[in-house]
Amino acid sequence: MALEVKIPAVGESITEVEIGAWLKKEGEAVKADEPLVELVTDKATLELPAPAAGVLGKILIPSGQAKVGDVVAWLEEGAVAAPPPQPPASVEPPAPSQGGGAAAVAEPRVMPAAERILAQAGLSAAQVQPSGPGGRLLKEDAQRAAEAKSAPVPAPSPKPSPTIPLIPSAPGERKDDVVPMTPLRRRIAERLLSAKQNTAMLTTFNEADMGSVMELRKEYGEGFQKKYGMKLGFMSFFVKAVTQALQEIPQLNAEIQGANLVYHRYYDIGIAVGGGEGLVVPVIRDADRLSMAQIEATIADYGERVRSKKIKPEELMGGTFTITNGGIYGSLNSTPILNPPQVGILGMHAIVERPVAKGGQVVIRPMMNLALSYDHRVVDGREAVTFLKRVKELIENPVRLALEV
Repeated sequence: MALEVKIPAVGESITEVEIGAWLKKEGEAVKADEPLVELVTDKATLELPAPAAGVLGKILIPSGQAKVGDVVAWLEEGAVAAPPPQPPASVEPPAPSQGGGAAAVAEPRVMPAAERILAQAGLSAAQVQPSGPGGRLLKEDAQRAAEAKSAPVPAPSPKPSPTIPLIPSAPGERKDDVVPMTPLRRRIAERLLSAKQNTAMLTTFNEADMGSVMELRKEYGEGFQKKYGMKLGFMSFFVKAVTQALQEIPQLNAEIQGANLVYHRYYDIGIAVGGGEGLVVPVIRDADRLSMAQIEATIADYGERVRSKKIKPEELMGGTFTITNGGIYGSLNSTPILNPPQVGILGMHAIVERPVAKGGQVVIRPMMNLALSYDHRVVDGREAVTFLKRVKELIENPVRLALEV
């Protein structure tokens, strides 16, 4: 039975995706839930799984844009892939006709992988010289033809002026590499620009002494790793601090819906994760109900699946507040951009030892700069500063996270 392979819903407000690389060829056997094709959205690159076991039939949309609900291919459920035909070794390609009229040229047999490449490059099989047995047009043939077509044609050298002597070029060539933006990068650019244009974004700053958290990690980190099989990181402390501060300052856990303000009474915290092509933001659901070990396990799982493109669309949806950590790249300060429709995002930064005043003395302490960007349409300066100060207090006195005071 032929099954439709459709583009599923992949996130809120996402109606189109970009068809990436096909991971299976036409006529190839697939297992149920085995990835068929990559789908590129504004949030991540995802894999579309096979709805059942069988054989991949006709690919209807080999590349380009597709809408949610579009049929991109057919799957023959329960079918078995036929072995590729083996041409007899002694068979020679038929000689061209010697008749008086023009000989009819047979269209070469095109392999599925080659057909996709030709379609993407806008070439026909008749334009490509096949090199496979029995006149088959192979993937390599199509790739060579596509590369030849896309190669830039060198511009003719300008003729020297008869009155102005030519100046020899300096050693070393100056050139630019022009690389098309990926669909994911284009969509990220659109969303970031939209966030800047459609919110009244403002950023407030503070700093936190990370000494107490670092001492806790040093004292209990080994025991934590033995019990839970993972390291105790900094992010779980900040997730706990943020969820507690959000309960006290609900304006940062809100969004605008039309003419209404919606205050969320649950705490779904987005964690910005680097995914190669750009940051994606998987969401920790009900973070206020999770232990630090559960938070660390969730973050580690998300990070691994983002890098391997195994993240699920629903895990990128929603979120009431976001935390981003530029400190892992060495950033000392930044103004993080909001992730609409959220109205708040906390930026963490690198921990640096520097002199600070403590008890009337100058001491060296491990300090982290904190930045809170917020939508001034919803959040006033008083709430923003109070929220960030509360996060600072909880981080500098992490016992408060356990006692919730």
